[in-house]
Amino acid sequence: MASSPPLPKKNSEYREAQYWDERYRHALDTAPYEWFGDFEAFRDLLEPELQREDRILVLGCGNSALSYELLCGGFPNVVSVDYSPVVVAAMRDRYARVPVLRWETMDARALSFPNSTFDVVLEKGTLDALLAGERDPWTVSPEGIQTVDEVLSEVSRVLTPQGRFISLTAAAPHFRVRHYAQPDYGWSLRHASYGSGFHFHFYLMHKGRELSPAQQALGARLHAPPSPPPSPCFLQDSDKEDFLSAIEL
Repeated sequence: MASSPPLPKKNSEYREAQYWDERYRHALDTAPYEWFGDFEAFRDLLEPELQREDRILVLGCGNSALSYELLCGGFPNVVSVDYSPVVVAAMRDRYARVPVLRWETMDARALSFPNSTFDVVLEKGTLDALLAGERDPWTVSPEGIQTVDEVLSEVSRVLTPQGRFISLTAAAPHFRVRHYAQPDYGWSLRHASYGSGFHFHFYLMHKGRELSPAQQALGARLHAPPSPPPSPCFLQDSDKEDFLSAIEL
């Protein structure tokens, strides 16, 4: 069995297809790697949102067993895409005995599917990888905001009018909700968490429904100009303790 590839020298490499090509060079010979838990970890959250006849798209599938586990769970119409042709080829070989599963090389930011193709789009860690390398999770760069918007716009486009987008991530609501809560995508938003010890996050977006006013307000803040830094407060030498009132705790 091939040894695991080294981690990237810097987190921004997680955004590059070349890194994943190298990482998955021996994917056929290695066990599936499951970001943020395997199917059983979030099954109780996921299965109630799915119907047997759903057409499901898995974004950034990597060498995860999720697509196969969905099939085994009774959801036979699953298409999986990844922008690494190396891992797509490996997954086609691994599941060659299961021709009903489809694997395609495709960038989540530019899907080639027609509008309203899928009832469900599911991603697990794909957005996290595309945002890797951001220096400040509280203030995402314009490039990071644009990247996420490109993916979510494509997700909204390929979903049916009543379709669902499900995102599994390490990103807590105060980091991720503002990205999902954009009225242009035409969906509602619900959050749950799963896992023991360290918790991961499950976001459900439902097309044809509306965001709450609070969610819309959070979404609007994503595009607001950054607030200027507060003016420095120079404390004066004094025998009195009035300067304590100037310290912002």
